Amino acid sequence: MIHHHWMDSIIGSVGRVANVKVRNDDDLNDRVNHLYTTGILIIFTVVVSARQYVGDPIRCWCPAQFTGAHVDYTNNICWISNTYYIPMDFIVPESIDKRMETQLTYYQWVPVMLLIQALLFYIPCIIWRLLNGQSGINVDRIVSLASDAQYEAPEVRIRTIKYVVRHIDRCLDNQRESRHRCCVTLRHILSAKLNLLCGRRYGNYLVSTYLAMKVLYISNAIGQFFMMNAFLATDYNLYGFQVLEDLIEGESWTASRRFPRVTMCDFEIRQMTNKHNYSVQCVLPINLFNEKIYIFLWFWLVLVCTLTCYSFLSWLWHMVFPSSRIHYVRKFLKIMDRIGSGPDKKLATRFTMEYLRHDGVFTLKLVGKNSSDIVVAEIMSGLWDLYRSKKSIQIRNTTSLPSNGHESDGEDV
Repeated sequence: MIHHHWMDSIIGSVGRVANVKVRNDDDLNDRVNHLYTTGILIIFTVVVSARQYVGDPIRCWCPAQFTGAHVDYTNNICWISNTYYIPMDFIVPESIDKRMETQLTYYQWVPVMLLIQALLFYIPCIIWRLLNGQSGINVDRIVSLASDAQYEAPEVRIRTIKYVVRHIDRCLDNQRESRHRCCVTLRHILSAKLNLLCGRRYGNYLVSTYLAMKVLYISNAIGQFFMMNAFLATDYNLYGFQVLEDLIEGESWTASRRFPRVTMCDFEIRQMTNKHNYSVQCVLPINLFNEKIYIFLWFWLVLVCTLTCYSFLSWLWHMVFPSSRIHYVRKFLKIMDRIGSGPDKKLATRFTMEYLRHDGVFTLKLVGKNSSDIVVAEIMSGLWDLYRSKKSIQIRNTTSLPSNGHESDGEDV
């Protein structure tokens, strides 16, 4: 938790300097994907770009007769036309095709590729923010107010909590008033019995969209391994394991065949009707940076993928099973001394299943992820009081609910 707030405070302060608002409509795991990983990739892009365009990304050892102009031409032509790697203890093959088999095609494109990766990590976040606005619940507004409330003075805090309670209540009512034109009854039965459908009407639109976004993050993290495999034209998927193996065995883990420092380059120079073929040896200082970047990215992607899978399974467990949601709500109502036993527990179940539904519980869990359990407990008790006051007229007109535990079935929730 301390680490969580420490990371968020750093990103928040950077955001304030850049006049960018850090939104609160997701959890720390999502921010690891769309905020921290994107930031890391952009920093790497800047580092590699600076090395490419400010320094000398490649230096070739040219024949003695080459003038300064020849040397510049050689460096440029070898940079743009790719080089190939032949280990020092191997003989350079005469066949051009054999040489091309070990060609390095990636190093000029590393900055572009890192930017594309950063964009891919941000796309699920864009989709989530576009779709959650259609839910009828202003998640960002609710979570922002609730997370600010924990640092406010007591009287301001009470007012903020009351406002959040009324706001959530209006949002939940707004969801219920959403209607579909066709197959309403069938949709309602399937949604209630099997949780197969998602939509505002069924109170599970936000949860379904959020879990779909988690799946996108997982797919992206795993897909990036295969993308880099194709980009580097090497077995990148095993790269991290080989680095660890070299470290354990005490071998040099920096002498990488994937990111060689010394390569070969072939080019032709035309002089009137004559063509001169040259093969020169080049050094690629840029690969010092590329190697460290891609070692870090391998381990970072493994970490991100593991965290996101865990987060997805955790949310799935807590949001799909009704008993988990009911337990979550009852826990906070007990903390605030709002329920005793028997009839109250039965009413708490209806409060969870018919009033809050999936999206209400999801919003409260997101508040808890971004603020504290005390704030969630206060909001939950406010909603509970509101729910009971709404039912009080109906209860007065029927039998007394707390004494015998019977509830009216005529309520259209």
